[in-house]
Amino acid sequence: MVFVTVGSQKFPFDRLIKKVDQMIREGVVQEEVFMQTGTSGYPPQCCHQAFCPRDEFSARLGACRVLITHGGAGTMIDAIKRGKKVIAVPRLSRYGEHVDDHQMELTSQLHRMNLLCSCPDLERLPEVFQAVQDHAFDRFQPHTEAFICSLEEDVRWLSTGRCV
Repeated sequence: MVFVTVGSQKFPFDRLIKKVDQMIREGVVQEEVFMQTGTSGYPPQCCHQAFCPRDEFSARLGACRVLITHGGAGTMIDAIKRGKKVIAVPRLSRYGEHVDDHQMELTSQLHRMNLLCSCPDLERLPEVFQAVQDHAFDRFQPHTEAFICSLEEDVRWLSTGRCV
């Protein structure tokens, strides 16, 4: 299943919903799709609702194979932690989708870390969707885990007197 979410911002994100709807019509996406459409005014042809209760949202995220999302930090990190294939389409201020372009910066950084695929050019979404099918993303490692691993290595080094 493909889960599409545009978050809960007061700004609509019709561009993304229309593009995914087009991809379904053209056969680029051939599996079940559910869209959480937020305040967007465009009604997609697939199963959708404006907002999902937290438990339903979590269940849909858990069940999906691919998440296509806006550049919201919480949604992206939750999906990455769950090992989902994530395509992040940042909301852009020039289209009135957000107040600034911070989502572009965040999605670009997570893309460079190979944790998700950023797709700032919506026209490339069909190509990006195909590319993520077989892409191996890196595993998310929160700073606390990295710190503990580093600390364990230091302790081992101190106790053995040699590098590990």
